[in-house]
Amino acid sequence: MSKTIFEHSSAGRKGATLPRREIDIPLQSIIPADQLREKQARLPEVSELDVMRHYIALSHKNHFIEKGLYPLGSCTMKYNPKVHEALVRDSGFNNLHPYQPEATIQGSLEILYELQEQLAEISGMSKVTLQPAAGAQGEFTGIKIIAAYHKAKGNHHKTKIIIPDSAHGTNPATCSLVGYEVVELKSNAQGRCDLEHLKSIVDDNTAGFMLTNPNTLGLFETQLEQIAEIIHGVDGLIYMDGANLNALLGIVQPGKIGFDVMHFNLHKTFATPHGGGGPGAGPVGVVEKLVPFLPVPMVAKAGDEYYFDYGHAETSIGKVHTFYGNFAVLLRAYIYIKMLGAKGIRQVAENALINANYLMALMKDHYHIQHLEYCMHEFVADSSWQKKEFGVNTLDIAKRLLDKGFHAPTIYFPLIVPEAMMIEPTETESKQSLDSFAAAMLEIAQEIRENPEMLHEAPLTTPVRRVDDVRAVKVLDPAFNLGD
Repeated sequence: MSKTIFEHSSAGRKGATLPRREIDIPLQSIIPADQLREKQARLPEVSELDVMRHYIALSHKNHFIEKGLYPLGSCTMKYNPKVHEALVRDSGFNNLHPYQPEATIQGSLEILYELQEQLAEISGMSKVTLQPAAGAQGEFTGIKIIAAYHKAKGNHHKTKIIIPDSAHGTNPATCSLVGYEVVELKSNAQGRCDLEHLKSIVDDNTAGFMLTNPNTLGLFETQLEQIAEIIHGVDGLIYMDGANLNALLGIVQPGKIGFDVMHFNLHKTFATPHGGGGPGAGPVGVVEKLVPFLPVPMVAKAGDEYYFDYGHAETSIGKVHTFYGNFAVLLRAYIYIKMLGAKGIRQVAENALINANYLMALMKDHYHIQHLEYCMHEFVADSSWQKKEFGVNTLDIAKRLLDKGFHAPTIYFPLIVPEAMMIEPTETESKQSLDSFAAAMLEIAQEIRENPEMLHEAPLTTPVRRVDDVRAVKVLDPAFNLGD
């Protein structure tokens, strides 16, 4: 509990009145004497209104999507429609139990089945499992499927997976966890995979290639046909990190352009709650030849009945999550897809592309942007001009944005761009909000020229000022003692 709640305390104030007990039972008769308090607990005396105002005030000291633009590139901090929350809280869903007989949960199984089919259609994959509980676990599941495929074929020499130098950090971690050697692929001058370098590192030991498309520079990998020919030529598989699927919805089906397996981030692309450590959902889709290796059970349909199908248990990689994934998150994604329909899903991608390119055009004369061709749903700017001329870096700019009422974009990623700012406005932001964000960035650029020292002190208006990041990690504050 925060200290400040005590500052609102006033003797005699109450937030609730408990009903009187009909029978007066001495506490000593039910609680051992040595466990009874010797003096009253030190608790604040506040009304319900005091408490509400206290916590609402605390919430506004933080940043959230309903408060302002959250241009967190690569993480897609989308607005979560509130209709989802109302529907998910229906007692018909809340009161379910995972051990109920299948006959009593036909409606929920129907939703899961339809979501599998919808994601398969959107991605162009043959089948989709909904089990993985996060994008990283989806990656793990997908790479395990690749490993199972090679094991079934007797490809015991397949020991390495190739990953571009612009990849998300979870990609190499996932491959190592599954037991593969990671080989880094360089990007070319256009910010895409260097095909000549790829040809030089691919050999018969290559199990697969892991690619985010569009990549973390916000660029579509246009050489995918050549990449697929090279990787498939040594019986390797191509994995798509679906973190940036928001740019492709209704436009490109990954399963139709060379990818063999991919994961979805429902908590990014399909507007389910994101941040704070979870919950998430990372379904995995595969082409036909990899279906036997998907986790069990799948949700299947026979006539008008839905059931959990364990039919391929002998070849499956097994379960990757208790029961069948994070049902409430899956339900939100299902509602999102149903609410938008095919036309709306495509419009999501189109609006995301327009917003990113519009914002890039507003900023390009004030910040360095290495790749100025039309981007996808995000672009990467950097502060190389500002750092060279005025000693102001990307962290300074990110902190100053807080004073302007905006959350910072992803900074210092991708690693191949020094002082990077990865900016993704998403599709729900209006032209007015994009204009406001661009105006703030332009104001900061002007402030850097006129008063660079101020940027080193930012943020200036937030409840918590600039912290020593290194010391904060090494020196932890002792727990606050509330006293008696």
